[in-house]
Amino acid sequence: MDEPRYDEVTKTYTTGHSYDGIEELNTPLPRWWLWTLYLTIVWAVIYTIAYPAWPLVSSATSGFLGYSTRGEVAAEIARVEEANFELNTQLAAVDLTTLQENAPLQQYAVSAGASVFANNCSQCHGSGAAGSVGYPNLLDDDWLWGGDIEAIATTVRHGIRNEQDEDARYSEMPAYGELLEDGEIPALVAYVKSLSGLDHDAALVEQGAELFMDNCTACHGENGMGDRDQGAPNLTDSVWLYGSSDEALTETITYSRFGVMPPWSPRLSDAQVNAVAAYVHQLGGGE
Repeated sequence: MDEPRYDEVTKTYTTGHSYDGIEELNTPLPRWWLWTLYLTIVWAVIYTIAYPAWPLVSSATSGFLGYSTRGEVAAEIARVEEANFELNTQLAAVDLTTLQENAPLQQYAVSAGASVFANNCSQCHGSGAAGSVGYPNLLDDDWLWGGDIEAIATTVRHGIRNEQDEDARYSEMPAYGELLEDGEIPALVAYVKSLSGLDHDAALVEQGAELFMDNCTACHGENGMGDRDQGAPNLTDSVWLYGSSDEALTETITYSRFGVMPPWSPRLSDAQVNAVAAYVHQLGGGE
């Protein structure tokens, strides 16, 4: 390393570094840049003291200002709840069969119900409520437990086949793989498909019809149109929760299905339950 020298051309001292004859000028940083750097350091120190900043084992430093984004959100929620208190009180106590007679309350219920649905129901039924395999489509008119607004509210409030709510909708299909002999399940599949006019093995329909009468009519009815009191699906309308292929129906008959919906009453208020029932009811499939 050479001794720094004064460069007459640039009027600046060199650093003393030389690389293959190329020298490095010791050009100082602009004063404005240095003061900006110092100010950002001071600002960072003040910010970490004043606001929540440093993560700890199970929490974080709170800051002497006591600011909290959670607290800010909670305050905003409280403000909105206070503003809607009267409407929510009315909605919680309303007779759902007469809700449409109160246009402002109906409009509020549908709007609020859309938010409730997006936050709690769309994960299973989809953002558009069209459902998927194993999760009912709420846009059509095929309802296992009834599609009027009161039936929908009951389903939302208590759920289906769960162990948390004594009033949950409940039905259970036997696993016929343990009850039927080899070759009988394909015959039953063929007959069930014939009820909805789907392609099927016509040679097996007669045997399947006998099996259906002996094993399935108690729930699905002799005509296969189901029973809403038991949550038994209508097998004649070409609406299939788990699919209508031979493979899907074989699995359903062999092992049965046991879909579970949680009860929402512990997490949703009466007003929210009624709101989401109103929203789902007006989507197009409500009866």
